Amino acid sequence: MGAFTHYVLKPLSLVGALNWGLVGFFRFDLVAWLFGPMTILTRLVYAVIGLAALIWLFIWIFGDKPTCEYEHRRRD
Repeated sequence: MGAFTHYVLKPLSLVGALNWGLVGFFRFDLVAWLFGPMTILTRLVYAVIGLAALIWLFIWIFGDKPTCEYEHRRRD
């Protein structure tokens, strides 16, 4: 799961965050500018970014919780 979150979810989340930052500050939608306003490709990009956010949310809520590092040390 580490490689998936690092190489797939993080970049998609970054693109989504940057796009919404541009929309909020400058009223500029980067995804719509690149692929056209509400074309199939634009909607697909939005859907994939939304799925990435839902997966992050699922991992955050139900994922492995960090435990105390002393529990993982082997006792000699």
